[in-house]
Amino acid sequence: MNFQIVSDGACDLLPEYTTRNNIKVVPFYVTFDGENYVKEGSGISHDEFYRRMAENHEIPKSSLPSSGDYIDAFTPYVEQNIPVICICITTKFSGSYNSACTARDEILEEYPDAKIEVVDSTLNTMSEALLVNEVVRMRDNGLTFDEAISAINRIKVTGRIYFTVGSLEYLIKNGRIGKLATIAGDKLGIKPLIVMLDGDITLGGITRTRAKAKKSLVKLISKYFSDENLNYDDYNFLVGTGFELEEADDFEKLLEDSLPIKCAHDIESRIGTTIGCHTGPYPLGVALIKKYDV
Repeated sequence: MNFQIVSDGACDLLPEYTTRNNIKVVPFYVTFDGENYVKEGSGISHDEFYRRMAENHEIPKSSLPSSGDYIDAFTPYVEQNIPVICICITTKFSGSYNSACTARDEILEEYPDAKIEVVDSTLNTMSEALLVNEVVRMRDNGLTFDEAISAINRIKVTGRIYFTVGSLEYLIKNGRIGKLATIAGDKLGIKPLIVMLDGDITLGGITRTRAKAKKSLVKLISKYFSDENLNYDDYNFLVGTGFELEEADDFEKLLEDSLPIKCAHDIESRIGTTIGCHTGPYPLGVALIKKYDV
């Protein structure tokens, strides 16, 4: 094995994918009462999490993995002299990267020859999933530890997400978007178009309906590729959603009918509880990242 891939739970990859591709996931924690935290993916299901938000209007909170969680994840590989590459959510959203770095430094005190690279992906949810998928391809194609790190740093900056949510309520409560946009949304009933790039999110526009929001997301992607003179074939695309799985299928069809792309169907993923705490139950969007070998 060239190296072991580790990712925090913000990558939102499902067990079907992570098990098949030998990825160790370090989960976040989530709570609805502010006291009792459970591990994402094992303590509460996606459906139960989103149902409680959508039907009971409960507001959850998330907590990052501890350095101890990362020590537990890294140590078995270090003991086998297997290099570790750990992909973490953007530091603008979480301290997960810092926890992983602390764990690495503690392990190096006992195992000074250990090779552990902790990466601030500058990404989140589906875009982080796409980066992890590229690292899987790097490993399976025989790239060395150092070659993979170089390729990761080269392509992570190309990652973007174009998405909408049912309401800006959750983003504002968690300090993720400016109050002015939220006030406008509350007064006008708008549907936001949100773009995540360079590790943070910005408001990409507004529409009046969910249907128009989806069409506008397609236009934003088309404009980006046209303005930057990019080739669609050089990128991978992945649709993500929270509660409405059927809507995601319809949105994926809209994308593929409107743009010369094919979304990734072999990357099993779903926007998870960590991200859902901030987006609410109705996030919908598409992530993209440049392939490492083009």
